[in-house]
Amino acid sequence: MKILHIDSSTTGQDSVTRELTAAIVSHLVAKTSGAEVERLDLGANPVAHLDEVTTGALRLPPEAQSDAMKAAAPAELAVLQQFMGADVAVIGAPMYNFTVPSQLKAWLDRLGVPGVSFTYSEAGPKGLAGNTRVIIASSQGGMYEAGDPAEHQESLLRVFFGFLGVTDLTIVRADKIGFGPEMRAASVAAAKDAIAAL
Repeated sequence: MKILHIDSSTTGQDSVTRELTAAIVSHLVAKTSGAEVERLDLGANPVAHLDEVTTGALRLPPEAQSDAMKAAAPAELAVLQQFMGADVAVIGAPMYNFTVPSQLKAWLDRLGVPGVSFTYSEAGPKGLAGNTRVIIASSQGGMYEAGDPAEHQESLLRVFFGFLGVTDLTIVRADKIGFGPEMRAASVAAAKDAIAAL
């Protein structure tokens, strides 16, 4: 089993999602003989936000690309190939200002590539990246349930990965982190119980 371990929090040792992704990966490794883990720390080593060159490298056919786009294409497409080559992607996705961290969004932008991870037809979009299981470690300072108009974090991830064809998606959430140390500890403990049941 190939496990892609992704963190995006910028709060270092105080990060709840880093604690949860580590617990998820440890759980999966303990359950799976010969598991391989590849680590991607977007907090420490973020991918750049898209610009004209990287967008063209991902979306234009080679004959329409500039020399700069052609030079950038292998590294840009490698991000998507890394995701699609994983059996499981464990993603730390804290809520920052009602959505995901910008460095995580920049990584997600590399995954939505027409003709590679999804296609369009008269029947609508079809995801092509459905072979990867996705487990998201979510943290929220408050508590935002599905349908809350202020919640653009978990809902974004559900819609995005569903668009790519991912059908096996699990969210492990620790919320109310900002309600004080006791509530934070209780929420993290509950999340770790959920991890043990994966």
